[in-house]
Amino acid sequence: MRKIVLLLTLSLSFYISNAQHKQLWAKSVINQKAPKLVVEQWISESPEVKGKFMLIDFWATWCMPCRKVIPELNDFQEQFKKDLVVIGLSDEPVEKVKNNPAINIKYHSAVDTKRRMYNKLEIQGIPHCIIINPEGIVVWEGWPSLPGHELTEEVISNLITEHNQG
Repeated sequence: MRKIVLLLTLSLSFYISNAQHKQLWAKSVINQKAPKLVVEQWISESPEVKGKFMLIDFWATWCMPCRKVIPELNDFQEQFKKDLVVIGLSDEPVEKVKNNPAINIKYHSAVDTKRRMYNKLEIQGIPHCIIINPEGIVVWEGWPSLPGHELTEEVISNLITEHNQG
């Protein structure tokens, strides 16, 4: 019985430890003021972000995990359009993003080949997403498909609900 209790305790400790140490491929800015969104050129129309959460997805056309996330981001934009603006930001030239028939982005998108926001966040791996609350504070960050830390409808809903209740 002691062995079972010990095993369960160790398993729980491992789970809690991993849950608290989400791997990032960027500098952590959670609960900090977000860097200013700087774009070189909008591919879509420029969004109205006042009073809304902003989900910024750093991505590239060549990145298969990035492309896999696009349908989910399309859904988030549609489902939470009252409270959330989704923006895809690529460091590739506009033509490369616009002229790729495999890319079906239904949210706002822009490019910044100078990588100004990428560099401020020290992004080393994509896709990388941040969610910024209406006050400009980063409330979620990371790789949106990281096992155990996925960016989901429930995560976004909880962030919006917590903000509106606070």
